Amino acid sequence: MRRQDSIWNRVDWLIITVFFILVILGWLNIYAVVYDAEESQNIFSLDLNSGKQLAFIAGSLIIIIAIMILDSKFFESFAYYIFALIIVLLILVLTPLGTEIAGNQSWFTIGSFRLQPSEFGKFATALAVAKYFSSRNVRLDRFTEQIKSSLFVLVPLSLIVLQGDVGTAMVFISFIIVYYREGLPSFYVITGLSAAVIFILTLLVDQLYLTIGVIMLATIIIVINNKRLKNIGITILVGVVVIGVIQSVDYVISDVLKPHQQNRLKALVNPDADPLGYGWNVTQSKIAIGSGGTFGKGFLEGTQTKFDFVPEQSTDFIFCTIGEEHGWAGSFVLIVLFLVLMVRIIFLAERQKSNFARIYGYAVAGIFFFHFGINIGMTIGLFPVAGIPLPFFSYGGSSLWSFTILLFVLVKLDAHRMQVLTR
Repeated sequence: MRRQDSIWNRVDWLIITVFFILVILGWLNIYAVVYDAEESQNIFSLDLNSGKQLAFIAGSLIIIIAIMILDSKFFESFAYYIFALIIVLLILVLTPLGTEIAGNQSWFTIGSFRLQPSEFGKFATALAVAKYFSSRNVRLDRFTEQIKSSLFVLVPLSLIVLQGDVGTAMVFISFIIVYYREGLPSFYVITGLSAAVIFILTLLVDQLYLTIGVIMLATIIIVINNKRLKNIGITILVGVVVIGVIQSVDYVISDVLKPHQQNRLKALVNPDADPLGYGWNVTQSKIAIGSGGTFGKGFLEGTQTKFDFVPEQSTDFIFCTIGEEHGWAGSFVLIVLFLVLMVRIIFLAERQKSNFARIYGYAVAGIFFFHFGINIGMTIGLFPVAGIPLPFFSYGGSSLWSFTILLFVLVKLDAHRMQVLTR
């Protein structure tokens, strides 16, 4: 028998429920940031960020309905066209048509409304990557295929770097999860992680000591494998590359990174070195979170929030408000909600019958995980400040809409899978 029912009877309600919980909690916390007890303030007022965010939430509802009305094949059929459109917008925003805000040429401004195309670049790239891998027999153990497929990530990433928005560009690193799931050799993942660890160690330890340590370790390995010329050659090559990375860190920091980016790395290594300068954001963020204790000071009772000690608290540092007003318990609940969301996304991805839907699902999981991990990590001093919003919590229409589209396209694709199974 063919079951005739509404699309809403086939969607994954667990993900939708978590989505609305996160959106509502985010809205309330944005209000907590702007709340002033001495003034009569309406949470719905469009003069406040909370009122504007509510308007963005209303826009998200319209987006959700539109996605559910569209045929599920639309996203696969038009994946390349959507990707091309976003690339055009990423190029146009670099022209005089774009607006520079906080040093980033990343916005289109129409009256009081601003749109950031780089936020939607993640969605477009997820579609294009899923389309490419699912429409042809791609073998990622071949170098030519690695180069071709990487262009879908490198092109938007490069354009966003040109805009000055390194934080958003970093999010595209999350696509390594998709590539690895689709057969990218472990060598690339291990190499990337190793380079990151070496870079961080170089910031913490004197380069001379690290270089001596690498030479000593390589010597020990050579002595142990003195009868295996191939292993000795590989050891020497790896050692030379590692020493090269160590010696290049100073150049990268001094001549490649901009002054504010250099300060963010300094704040990561030692925020106490300049607590009133480049260490201010992280120091105040940790004070706000730590002052919340176990159960927090209470909703609208955050003193760090009220007196604007933490900059960008409605956007990048929104997690501080949660930690201060709701304490460890509130932070724990929030982290659990995000973990439930991401685990459920992976579950949905794995149960797809369509390769396109499965690959797209892993792209969504990677993007959410990167935003979640980096945003919370930078507020507690585990990562440098990168200007990466917390999904559904940070203030902003472009951010909220892009995450809504990412998630509900997957919900739509999954609902179509259920429809196929009931035929």
